[in-house]
Amino acid sequence: MPDSLRVLITNPTATKVIGCALRVHRALGPGLFESIYEQCLAFELAEDGLAFERQVKLPVSYRGCRLEMSFTADFIVESCVLVELKSVERLLPIHGAQVLTYLRVSGLGKGLLINFNTRLLRNGIKSFVL
Repeated sequence: MPDSLRVLITNPTATKVIGCALRVHRALGPGLFESIYEQCLAFELAEDGLAFERQVKLPVSYRGCRLEMSFTADFIVESCVLVELKSVERLLPIHGAQVLTYLRVSGLGKGLLINFNTRLLRNGIKSFVL
């Protein structure tokens, strides 16, 4: 794994998720819809034997009341890493805020934001710890 990606990794699961994402990006490159990358990443996660959930509903509470609305996380891997995918021209601060909110709501401590719409995937990966 390139040294530039090592700073992103704080646990073995995150290491494996990034490896899976790199394989998807090498095969497909940038420019596709997020849903395509999601399906391919799910395939790679399963191939690596990682337990994961896709499109996980995260409940929203306001002042102690659970709302009918919910957030949807793209993946929760091995019950410890939340993964949010994008395929956008560039990541914005709101995308990072989204991951941090999902981490707070889910109770997880580690999140990855992966933007597949980059020439080099390492430039599209952001790591979050809550």
